This record gives sequence, structure tokens and C-alpha cells, in this order.
Amino acid sequence: MNIDLTDTTSSRINSALVQARRATGTPAVGMVLTLVIVTDEGNHYDALKAASEASKEHPSRILVVIKRPGRSPRDRKMARMDAEVRVGGETGTGETVLLRLHGELANHAYSVVLPLLLPDAPVVVWWPEDAPEHPAKDLLGQLAQRRITDAQATEDPVATLGLRAETYTPGDTDLAWTRITPWRSVLAAALDQKHSKITSAVVEGEAYNPSSELLALWLAERLRVPVDRQISEGPGLTAVRLETADGVICLDRADGALAELAMPGQPDRHVALQRREMSELIAEELRRLDPDEMYAISVKYGVNKLNGGGTASAGGGGTATATAEAPAPPAPPRPPLPTRDPGSAPSPTNTPAPPQAPAQSPAAPFGALSTFG
Repeated sequence: MNIDLTDTTSSRINSALVQARRATGTPAVGMVLTLVIVTDEGNHYDALKAASEASKEHPSRILVVIKRPGRSPRDRKMARMDAEVRVGGETGTGETVLLRLHGELANHAYSVVLPLLLPDAPVVVWWPEDAPEHPAKDLLGQLAQRRITDAQATEDPVATLGLRAETYTPGDTDLAWTRITPWRSVLAAALDQKHSKITSAVVEGEAYNPSSELLALWLAERLRVPVDRQISEGPGLTAVRLETADGVICLDRADGALAELAMPGQPDRHVALQRREMSELIAEELRRLDPDEMYAISVKYGVNKLNGGGTASAGGGGTATATAEAPAPPAPPRPPLPTRDPGSAPSPTNTPAPPQAPAQSPAAPFGALSTFG
């Protein structure tokens, strides 16, 4: 059932939701969360489609905030809200409300969304594109337990990851991290089968691919070994190679669908590692509403390198490395002590200096770990 409301208010929208539920014969509210999507007119269709698919697994009230501030001074001065209420049909057990905020009201989405939230239910805010620099300080972001962004949708994904590290607040996550969940699972399972010392790693993927950067940083932080980031033609992530004392562990996905896992002493095997749809990514993020600590550790580990302070940034091409800081250089050699003839009395000029403490050895680099935990 669809109900169109023109120049409306939040109170009228709530009344329309009750009316629609009664008309469809489902007066009880069985939704588990409120998903707020902040987007524009050009991108709302794809975002809503993905959220609707995810709501089949997580029944929710979906609020799509479409900002239309206007171009002319007259349009920017107006304040009007149009809404479309959808209950039943493709929405399943959930509800969908499209909110088009015109003029000045586009800057006050918080006051419109707040009365429409489900009572005593978690709130998740998703920015498919154009996320704020600090999602947790955004007024809509302050309502949410989880805040979802997507670095892949930005002009400079690698720089965006650096910004996400600087502004991280518990509850933040990024779909670039969600996309590598299957890769992390397969690699962790492979190392559970092969207990061998890892000396280095290589991650291959498209240029400007934030998922490749996050996977490289995750491996560098977990394994404490040098990780080379190499550019390939894609699509997306294409391969990960782990150098061990027994040989190379290689997870290769050349076509974006089926991967091949090669391990020393074992036959090669195929692994289903297809690129997932947006609805699957959103459904995964809605399964857990607690802070993702591993995402925080990984994205913060390489923030200085991603911003050009180290060697992990691989913007245009070539190879980049994500490692621990280089050890300090050894101390310069001391000059030889003065000597004297045997049997002569010591004098102030030839008295040997008291023994000095040996120079501190340079800091040892991180040792390789054979597990991910």
C-alpha cells in the first residue's frame, strides 16, 4: 500500500503509517530497527532497493532522507516536506518512508527523522555517497548505534580511509571493510590448517581500491610482517600471497567470482569468492550493532601511511608497502682510546677512559605471527 503526502509533517506521516498497517491487516509492529538512508534524488533508488532486500532478513522501518535544497534563492528559502509511505508488497514485513526535504528544511533533517524512529529500537544511519567528514558528529549520526559509510563511492578512496581513521568513533564502519569479510575468513582458515612462520605478504587489487588497502593493513597489523600492495587490472581484489617457511599460500581470484587457494603440500582447491551485491553488504552490517573493533584497529594502523607519511599509499600504480616503522640506525663507532708505553705511569693525557656502556641496539622489527588472533 502506498500513500502520497504533499507538504506534510512528521505527525501526519505517523498517522499514515498506522492507517497503512491497519489496511494491510498487520497492526502489530514487528520491526527490529530503524534504517535511515541519507542520499539524493539520483542515488536513492539503488540504495532503497538494497535496503529493501536486506530488510527481508532484518525487518525494519526504512527512512529515506532525500535532500532537495533547490538552486534558486527562492527555492532555498522555502521549507516543505513531501513523503511517500509504503507498507506491504515489496517492503515485506517492514515499512518504507521516502522523505523529500525541500529548501531550508534540507538542513534540518534531524528534526524530521526523530519523531519517526521506532521506539526502543536500534538506529542505523547509512550514507551511500557524500558522507560527512565526521559521521558521529552529524546530527543524524548522533541518533545511531551504527554509522555506515562507503569509501569506494568517493573521489579519493584512500584519502577517505585516512579521514575515517582520524574521525573514528565506536559504531563507525565502512562498506570497504565489509567487502573483505570473505577474504579474511578464507585466509584465517588457511593459516589454521598451515602452522608455519610467515615472512611477508602481497595484496593485489585495482588502483584506488579501499578494500585492497584495508586488507593489506589488516594483514600487516595481525601478522606484523611487510605487506606489499600491488596494482592489478581487477576487478576489485584479485590475489593475496603469504610467504611462509614452507612455501607460498596463494588465494587468487582473477574473474571476480571463483578463487583458487594454493597451499604447500596440499592440492589446489576452488573457493566461492564472488563479489557481493550491495544488499548483502548491508544485511551483514545489520547483523551486529556493537562496535567493530577489528575495523578500528586496521584502519587506524595505516592512517599515517595512507596519507603519505609512510609507504602504504598506492594511488596511481606500482607497489606500496605497509610495515612497521624502520628500526633506528645504529650508533656511530667511537674513536679509539689513546695508548701509552708499557710501564709508564699514567698521566691525565693517556689515562684510559672508564668503560662505557655498549650502545643500545636498534629496535628489532616486528616478528612474524603464524595466527591472526
